[in-house]
Amino acid sequence: MEYPEILVTLVQKRSAGMRLEGFVTGQGPIKPKLMLVGEAPGRNEVENFIPFSGAAGKELLSAMASIGLTRENTYITSAVRSRPFKEVHRINRRTNQEETVYPNRTPSKKEVLAHAPILDYELSIIDPPAIATLGNIGLQRLLGPGHQITELHGQLYQGPVQELNQKQNEYQFSHKEYLVYPLYHPAAIFYNRSLTESIAEDWKNLGLLLEEKR
Repeated sequence: MEYPEILVTLVQKRSAGMRLEGFVTGQGPIKPKLMLVGEAPGRNEVENFIPFSGAAGKELLSAMASIGLTRENTYITSAVRSRPFKEVHRINRRTNQEETVYPNRTPSKKEVLAHAPILDYELSIIDPPAIATLGNIGLQRLLGPGHQITELHGQLYQGPVQELNQKQNEYQFSHKEYLVYPLYHPAAIFYNRSLTESIAEDWKNLGLLLEEKR
């Protein structure tokens, strides 16, 4: 999606000084079957500008395919549009020399708030029939702090979502209601293989939900 230049400039100003790099737009059709809201781009994404193009992306595309979804019929975005990174000093085991690396990290609440106008814009333009959040960051961006994916995954929510009140620079709840379906982040399976069946069941039920929405 192409964002208005004034919107991109606004978000750049709001996120100035934060440890973020690159900018990856949301991608997909204007009239999708589903909107997916992830966390933030990683290194792969800021290099090739394709959301979910790393290892987690392979898991995501496999899950999407299981219920008939593709990049062509799904709008994919995230709470933060730039890569959050941290600075780590370590000893390179091969050279035995100190080096500095900049791995991915979870975005902060301030960074999510800074990027809020982008997701608000996407929701207004796309008006998705349903939204699936991937992990805690996307879930909490839409439904508020305290919501945990471990408790809410696979449970359909219908109601208002958080949007930015720019004058007060804080969230308020929308007048419009949305269908929000919380899913585990596709990378969760890398850290906890015991989630495999639960994740598959959640996606299966999402497929049934989308069939009902047709």
